[in-house]
Amino acid sequence: MPYATIQDLQDRLGPPRLVQLTDLGDPPSGTVGTVTAQKALDDASAEIDGYLVGRLALPLASAPAVLTVHCVTIAHYRLLGGAAGEVEREAYKAATRYLERVAAGDIALLPPSAAQPASGGTVLFNPGQKAWGREAVDTGDTRRGLC
Repeated sequence: MPYATIQDLQDRLGPPRLVQLTDLGDPPSGTVGTVTAQKALDDASAEIDGYLVGRLALPLASAPAVLTVHCVTIAHYRLLGGAAGEVEREAYKAATRYLERVAAGDIALLPPSAAQPASGGTVLFNPGQKAWGREAVDTGDTRRGLC
């Protein structure tokens, strides 16, 4: 599930900047390259899921607003590639540090009742009885322990 939409990306970056980053046609069409933008958002969402998978039941029913912000930040960084400047690198690092803290349990993304991963059921163990050794249950067999 993408945590942000192309509209979120456009609202935060501005239409001219998003066109500049996603219009990869030759010649350029002057419009937002929706395939490129969506791919960056999908990749950013997958990266976020990598942090959340052990902490929350995925997919989330609704994404908290903070994930939308971080998804846009990560997608922007990915769209820039090698052209990312210091500001974008620091924003990306801040987003991943936040996600690391969520993964470590230092930050709760959802209320405790909504944050529980789906249960796989109850596991029951029945070890039975020990048949050999000093602690073995005495069954009345006199042959045991003569070895």
